[in-house]
Order: sequence, then structure tokens, then C-alpha cells
Amino acid sequence: MTDFLTKEQRSYNMSRIKAKNTKPEKAMFSLIKQSGLSFEKHYKTTGNPDIAFPENKVAVFIDGEFWHGKDFKKWEDKLSTFWRRKIGENIKRDKRFAHTLRSKGWHVIRFWDKKVVKHPDLCLKRLQNFLKKTMAS
Repeated sequence: MTDFLTKEQRSYNMSRIKAKNTKPEKAMFSLIKQSGLSFEKHYKTTGNPDIAFPENKVAVFIDGEFWHGKDFKKWEDKLSTFWRRKIGENIKRDKRFAHTLRSKGWHVIRFWDKKVVKHPDLCLKRLQNFLKKTMAS
């Protein structure tokens, strides 16, 4: 796949993408607040979960589909070596962080950002069910 932007233009565009307080994160923050649950944003632990319920040891990540490689095997061959490596490393890092959190007694749940934007109520319901399940165990 050919990039029609210069290296500098692509670098600038990619640097403008936010890592915190994205639209999907804000949507979840709002829904969780409305549901009456108490949570912390960008909790300081392994992987810095977007949302955390420290008392229940639940870490929530809202992952961008490009950066975290949703269906990566289907489209990785269309990327340059740099991006294939970058996203591949992101996937490995996500797995490593989840493993480390679980080894420390945390429960990890992940949402794809587009799913949160398109179906926020379903994501909230999934999170609530997940929390109930982790509290029972």
C-alpha cells in the first residue's frame, strides 16, 4: 500500500491522535457515572487502564482498532514494515500487560473503540455484567 503523504505529513497526522480522553473513553466515562458506579480514569498501574475499579481490581481498556490491531492478520500485509512492526509490538504489549495484571489479581476487560461509539449501552451492560461476575468470585 502506497502512502500518498510525505513522511513528515504522516508523522504530524499520527502525532495528533489522542491517547487519553478520546471520544469513546468520554462516552464510557459518562455512561458509567450515570449508572452510579465509582471508577478512576487512567489508573496508575500496569498498562494504565483507561478505566479502573481498584476496589474490585477491574481494569478496563478501550482500544483503538488501528493501534491495537483489530483483525490485524487480515490487513497487516497492506502496511509498511514500520507499521507492521509497530502494531505487532502493540498487540504483544497489550497481552503482556493483561497477563501481568491478571498475575496481580486483576480482572481485565477490553472494548474496541468503534464498538463503544456505535453501541455504548451494550458496552455498559457488558461491563456491568463483568463487574457482577468479578464481585461474585
